Amino acid sequence: MNKYTLNEIEDNLGVYFNNHTLLKTALTHSSFGNQFKDAEYNERLEFLGDSVLQLCITEYLFNKFKDKTEGELTKIRSLIVCENSLFEIAKRLQLGKYIRMSKGEELTGGRERISIQADCVEAVIAAVYLDKGIGFVRDFILLHFEKIIHKAINNEIVLDFKTKLQELLQQDGEVVIHYDLIKYEGPPHRRKFFINVVIDNKIMGEGEGYSKKEAEQNAAKAALKILGEINE
Repeated sequence: MNKYTLNEIEDNLGVYFNNHTLLKTALTHSSFGNQFKDAEYNERLEFLGDSVLQLCITEYLFNKFKDKTEGELTKIRSLIVCENSLFEIAKRLQLGKYIRMSKGEELTGGRERISIQADCVEAVIAAVYLDKGIGFVRDFILLHFEKIIHKAINNEIVLDFKTKLQELLQQDGEVVIHYDLIKYEGPPHRRKFFINVVIDNKIMGEGEGYSKKEAEQNAAKAALKILGEINE
């Protein structure tokens, strides 16, 4: 990872590191570390970053919403600090294309894998914390999670689009919903699936993903957008 790539990453993050080794480590998947024995990978930083993120979001919610109970605050926090939210941040920061991983991991779709990108965000948070301190990382988190926090507070985050769609459509009685696999493409180790959600024999949404489950969720999400239930 050369200095020009590091500068590009720092521009995306809005953070300029004193210790670039921290940033390199945060962007190094364990598969790369296993392939190159002297390379430190990001699992320890991920462990720290999870706690830093939990603390900063908890502190923000505690101070911001003095009228909410512990249970209400916990529910809101769970919507903010979750894999889907972290993946959204990773996509926005374009972290996927910078993660150092083995060729084998990359060939099996690792660069697009939700868990790898989400873990990388936590590792980056830890790197920012270690390099800049708690005050800086708090501002970093609140800036990049601002939209997600807003949606969580206003109950606009849906974690399971299929369940949400089923509950919405079956409020007034039974509705037939099924998911049809239209096609798949790519080699077996990196296959992409294309699925339609069909409601009472009418196609209401199309989705794609690197697993049937992901494609079905994206199809349900598309249907919810058409029905005006989500606007993201």
